[in-house]
Amino acid sequence: MSESTGLGVEVAVIGSDAAIITVCGELDDDTSLALQHQLAGQVVHGRRHLVLDLADVPFMDSSGLRVIVRTVNDMRSVEGSVSLAAPTQVVRRVLDLTGVGMSCRIFDTVDAACEALLGREGEVSDHTVRDTADR
Repeated sequence: MSESTGLGVEVAVIGSDAAIITVCGELDDDTSLALQHQLAGQVVHGRRHLVLDLADVPFMDSSGLRVIVRTVNDMRSVEGSVSLAAPTQVVRRVLDLTGVGMSCRIFDTVDAACEALLGREGEVSDHTVRDTADR
């Protein structure tokens, strides 16, 4: 994890156009831009379906929320989707209070989000490619 931002991001490609984005650290004004760049990079690389693993995000403010909402809108414009997985209790409360669950699906686990995504997609790679980036 980078000392400068305190945010770690790991990308696991799970299909021809799908990836799990694991976020570690607080998602706030100091770190949200780094996540936004990582997510935009996934679109550039042809990813149309993203699962954001939020299990290791202990805190999220409006800056982090803005990145998620922007990503949901960006994915819609390319006929894609964003699923949120395993949010901590604090993050889940922010998501619930702001109604984000109305614009993207929220799952209790990453496995549940992937099963829903890959079941719908039908095109699954038998291997996972990982790319780790500390931002």
